[in-house]
Amino acid sequence: MKAKINSIALFGTSADPPTLGHEALLGELIKIFPKVITWASDNPDKKHQIPLLKRTQLLRILVKKISHPKLELVQELSSPRTIHTLKKAFQLWPEASFSFVIGSDLAVQVPKWLNAKSILNKATIAIAMRDGWPIRDNQLEEIKNLGGEIDLLPFNIPESSSSKFRERPQEVLVPKELVPLLLEENLYGIADNT
Repeated sequence: MKAKINSIALFGTSADPPTLGHEALLGELIKIFPKVITWASDNPDKKHQIPLLKRTQLLRILVKKISHPKLELVQELSSPRTIHTLKKAFQLWPEASFSFVIGSDLAVQVPKWLNAKSILNKATIAIAMRDGWPIRDNQLEEIKNLGGEIDLLPFNIPESSSSKFRERPQEVLVPKELVPLLLEENLYGIADNT
């Protein structure tokens, strides 16, 4: 996959919390895309354990750790609805083309997005394969049938999930730079498990 010269990768995440998988994904995206934008957001299909403001703080720490000129946290893109995020992105970068980055576990949700057809006509869906989350051909066909262009990204993300961390908080599942804040505020009850 070769990103278009003016293509921006858009990666919204619940960041509940950011894990080593998020770090790996962002690290791979900056190798492919000329610009990678990330933000923390509320997913209408998930129940979040900590407030968006705190999740944004954790993601900001991760972005600072990666510290790459192609990577930027733009929290104003945050919205529970992809269509609203895309409208904001077009306002900020009117000449750009966009690739919405999702993990293979979320491909099944794309056809159910609010205004999915409109989104798919305005942005490519870039899918990162997550170990343990294979994607089925019928999931890809559903997206294509709505007019979507799909890029299967040329890398796999190691098995790592925020939900696994929330179930059993362990420092080894998150970037070490997040641990001080997690412990200090006992986010996700991590201090109770150390």
